[in-house]
Amino acid sequence: MCLAVPMKIVEIRGDEGFVESGGLKRKANFSLIKDPKLGEYVLLHAGFAIEKVKEKEAQKTLKILKEL
Repeated sequence: MCLAVPMKIVEIRGDEGFVESGGLKRKANFSLIKDPKLGEYVLLHAGFAIEKVKEKEAQKTLKILKEL
């Protein structure tokens, strides 16, 4: 089973950068999404940002994951 986790964009360097969630910082490739911006939330899967998500939805998903 594969899981994409919502993470906040904290650094952008071209098509790559870093995302963060729950104190965990990961390198991310942004080539699959259009116009990434600092502070936006994305779904991260295998190091790739595959979709932008609204902050409210990201927070709801992160809360559920934390409860697990």
